[in-house]
Amino acid sequence: MKPVRMYTTGYCPYCTQAKRLLASKGVTPEEVPVDRDPAIRQEMMERTGRRTVPQIYVGDTHVGGFDDLAALERAGRLDPLLKD
Repeated sequence: MKPVRMYTTGYCPYCTQAKRLLASKGVTPEEVPVDRDPAIRQEMMERTGRRTVPQIYVGDTHVGGFDDLAALERAGRLDPLLKD
């Protein structure tokens, strides 16, 4: 499986939903908290062009947020993306 990196905050229901969906696939994402360090939040915004969390990367591919992750799952495209 490809590594998954997810920018998160301490309380974020969408982050929790994303972690649940990934856990159902046997994936534990590397969490990068953006609420503790403004420089990390700035890095996330520069990399993704977005301000909201979660922001999810599968390998080098920016998936987007939870809604984007869920859409990939519904379309049957998440499993192939997670595979090496």
